[in-house]
Amino acid sequence: MRLAVPDLISNSYFPAIAVCELGFAEAQGLSLSHELIFPVTRTMEALRDGEIDFVAGSAHSTLTAFPNWKGAKVVVALAQGMYWMLVLRADLDVQRGDVSAVKGLRIGAAPGVDLGLRGLLLEAGIDPERDNVEIGPVPGATEQGVSFGVTAAKALEAGKLDGFWANGMGAEVAVRNGIGKVVLDVRRGDGPKAAWSYTFPALVTTDALIERDPEAVASAVRAIVNTQRALKDDPGLATTVGERLFPAQEAGLIAGLIERDLPFYDPAVSPEVFNAMNQFAAGIGLPAKQCPYGQVVATQFSDLWLNS
Repeated sequence: MRLAVPDLISNSYFPAIAVCELGFAEAQGLSLSHELIFPVTRTMEALRDGEIDFVAGSAHSTLTAFPNWKGAKVVVALAQGMYWMLVLRADLDVQRGDVSAVKGLRIGAAPGVDLGLRGLLLEAGIDPERDNVEIGPVPGATEQGVSFGVTAAKALEAGKLDGFWANGMGAEVAVRNGIGKVVLDVRRGDGPKAAWSYTFPALVTTDALIERDPEAVASAVRAIVNTQRALKDDPGLATTVGERLFPAQEAGLIAGLIERDLPFYDPAVSPEVFNAMNQFAAGIGLPAKQCPYGQVVATQFSDLWLNS
């Protein structure tokens, strides 16, 4: 079976990548490989079109290919909370948590991912059009096999952007290289409180696969949960994966990023989180009908979130 991620050199979807690389899928009798398909909107289209079996991506982005959640389900959370960060140029006189600092700036964000930033800004009373916030693609991010976050850091260094909205890896590279500083990290309390529940990294599959092969989906859920637990026990396992897949700098950073993210490694998808996410998605213009929780979240696997 095939699993796709919209960003590979990243901490965002790492449990799904580690599932394959560390043998946890194989231990469940599941033959699973991972691949990069960027951006997340295209990843979800590939799932819809039957090109892949699973997506590890932002949960709200499912709606870009499955309007009103019809045909797809979230089966397990890879982690909790909206996980992107706002990084601005290091030379700007900006304080941590100052959302208004984006006014008049060029901010890079991937399609689908940008919706989280737009929603956050509106929640904070900032209208991108009125306040001259230019939110657009990151130069070079569409090239085959690149990492969005790392490419965003390079674009910031080259002066092509004033900031970017991306994963923790891109943020860490920008900070370590002295070219950027983290202004907003929603998971850790920056920005409007409501933004925490806009989305979360999730494993998504189709209703058709659940109906056709529920045991394969159950095996994938067990493998994710077991991977999360293994990383909690030994974050250093992440380095093993990073050394296989990442450039040297990013391979050296991944274990520290995973250790920092461990408090969010909870596989459960609660009704409260789902409802808040759906409300955000509808408010930002995605086709998100108020569906019952059990219609969108594959609750038949919920026991596995705790008992794998």
